Amino acid sequence: MGISKVVFPVYRNTIALMLMAPFAYFLEKKDRPLFTFPLLIQVFLLALCGITTNQGCYLLGLYYLSPTYASAIQNSTPAITFVLAVAMRLEQANIKKWYGIAKLLGTVVSIGGATIITLYGGPIRFQPNLTREATPLSSQILNWALGCVYILGNCLAWSAWMVLQVPVLKKYPARLSLTTLTCFFGLLQFLAIAAFTEKDIERWKVHSWGEILTILYAGVVASGIAFSLQLWCIDRGGPLFVAVFQPVQTLMVAIMASIILGDQLYSGGLIGSIVITAGLYSVLWGKSKEKREEGLERQDTTSPLRGYENSQEENLLAVDF
Repeated sequence: MGISKVVFPVYRNTIALMLMAPFAYFLEKKDRPLFTFPLLIQVFLLALCGITTNQGCYLLGLYYLSPTYASAIQNSTPAITFVLAVAMRLEQANIKKWYGIAKLLGTVVSIGGATIITLYGGPIRFQPNLTREATPLSSQILNWALGCVYILGNCLAWSAWMVLQVPVLKKYPARLSLTTLTCFFGLLQFLAIAAFTEKDIERWKVHSWGEILTILYAGVVASGIAFSLQLWCIDRGGPLFVAVFQPVQTLMVAIMASIILGDQLYSGGLIGSIVITAGLYSVLWGKSKEKREEGLERQDTTSPLRGYENSQEENLLAVDF
């Protein structure tokens, strides 16, 4: 509508910061830990991943792709999250167990599905009767490649943000304050980028009510509420638990984009989405089996009978000695 793609996140994160700061200050006033310089660096890096790179790459990718394909490629986020979580030892990859094989295989399948969407278009499966401006084939191919690269960068940044939250939350468990500080540093980073890239004052102006509503929705819902809920879920269930709900977004986006925007659905996108979803739920199945086995082992080690058996074994060893 007129606002620059770099200026839009500035307004979005300003709204989110204004929304979250009062809640963080009053609700966590007594529980907020001491903020140290190493923690400051970690929060700055969180903002660089979760806000600046995440939102910047997504907006650029959305500019070159349709919302449906952008959301479909984002289904590789759980697989990337799993790989990063294993690298940081927040998840286990035990290939000697069936659930470990399922998690690893699902990760590979999800990445393969994202590759299918990126490299293969295929025939059109659904095309609404809406007039759209024709684009040359060479430009379509270039836009497709650029859009896929940007969205994959968005997935990598989003996954890194979810995984890096875990160690930071252990040091700074005030969730609302952490979200507010992350949003604050993200706003500073976007302001620095916009100051150097957007010198035209017209690109900073809001021209319509549509822009105002979009900025308010992005700031209040997509940043303020969604970030806070994601952080709460990461603290309770881990980064992989949050990432596995991504296919719900793809389904809703595909329906709404086809009806409202007249997006075309290609067979490559449909095939890739199905493959990604299959790999995703392979990871989810492996994760559920792993949690169940860990719960049984924990119950076995903490049962009174187990403790009695251990004490009897210790007494026999003492007698033998």
